[in-house]
Amino acid sequence: MIKVLFFLIVSSIMVSAGDNGKIFPYKYENFTLDNGLKAILIPMKGSGIIAYYSVVRTGSRDEWEPGKSGFAHFFEHMMFRGTEKYPADMYDSIVTSIGADANAYTSSDLTVYHMKFASEDLETVMSIESDRFQFLRYTLEQFQTEAGAVYGEYRKNRTNPWSVVFEEMADMAYDKHTYKHTTMGFERDIKDMPNQYEYSLSFYNRYYRPSNVVLVVAGDFSSDKAKSLLNTYYGGWKPGYVAPQIDAEPEQKSFRKKEVQYEGKSLPLLLLSYKSDAFSSHNKNLLATIHIAELAFGSTSELYKKLVLNEQKVQFIGASPSENRDPGMFDIYTMIKDEKDIDYVLGEIEKTIEQFKNTPVDETRLSNLKKRGKYSFIMGLDNPNSVASSLPQFITATGGIEVIDEMYSELEKITSTDIQNAVKHYFKKEKSNLIILKGSK
Repeated sequence: MIKVLFFLIVSSIMVSAGDNGKIFPYKYENFTLDNGLKAILIPMKGSGIIAYYSVVRTGSRDEWEPGKSGFAHFFEHMMFRGTEKYPADMYDSIVTSIGADANAYTSSDLTVYHMKFASEDLETVMSIESDRFQFLRYTLEQFQTEAGAVYGEYRKNRTNPWSVVFEEMADMAYDKHTYKHTTMGFERDIKDMPNQYEYSLSFYNRYYRPSNVVLVVAGDFSSDKAKSLLNTYYGGWKPGYVAPQIDAEPEQKSFRKKEVQYEGKSLPLLLLSYKSDAFSSHNKNLLATIHIAELAFGSTSELYKKLVLNEQKVQFIGASPSENRDPGMFDIYTMIKDEKDIDYVLGEIEKTIEQFKNTPVDETRLSNLKKRGKYSFIMGLDNPNSVASSLPQFITATGGIEVIDEMYSELEKITSTDIQNAVKHYFKKEKSNLIILKGSK
């Protein structure tokens, strides 16, 4: 009954969204303090729940100093070490006592701390969250202990062959830009991390500043009360953000390839990545790749039907368009059942790309894809946490969520000709990078 009711509500929202040109179905307010901290307030009355996201617009891309990769992810760990006012044990006790669900994650462009809790605990959460963002404290011993744990996490990740593939791809495909290392960082830097205590303090003081953080508060609350609490708990946070000095990546002019011999057992993995652009809601070529990922390599594509369902040559195949803050890559990935079929599968991928360059996609299929994409996005916004969790990458790339309406408006305008033009623009041999991983026999 609840699902049916929500379906009717969202369907009504979709109609009104179409009428006014808006896709994001909730009213929201941007509220900025004098120190530069921005909060996006999204009241959703009646749920009794609040999702509270602290989006730090710093990820592994911001680790520009030689020998210092991995610190954005490191601080995902250290931010739970506590403050003078709220030591780690007390922080954990408070979170547990209010029945909150707290966690964090890091990517190449951002670090996000998120919490879900009952509406009446908003002030408690603002108190403990604002405190650790302003007054984090940890000893040398605590720092070194966590640095050791981070290296253990890196070694554990290496047992996943896909982690190896993406690490090798980043290192091979980039020469200058900080996307050359993954979120975990270079192994040599992680091993040296216990010696970088003073640098860690500098990293925190430069990047954990109000103008580099955007709060998302979604759920059952009063905007006026939230703004009053924001002034009370975050108003004294001192500015001081220092932007990273990131080198632009030179244009790639030749095909790059590497075969990786994996230490453990694995079916062959193939990752083919094409250099792309930074995310922009106004870049028609880039937006077209969102459709291309599904049309050419998704579960309804002819290639998927051939390789996965009919011939059963691969376990799966898929693609991910770039959504990065700086120029990223369009990734095509697959797991192949038999090593002898690697060249065949690669040939089928390349044949598909050529087909999309030379043959317009069916307009009806493209139209249906657009409708499914829009509907899926809106239907996914069914509770405060799902709303808040859908926003950090947009916020990191553009500073706000206005881009959502802009993006879906532009996606609606993409034609079959635009699809062809985008494939011709990005999918060039000299801009491609290939990693093939083979497991031990």
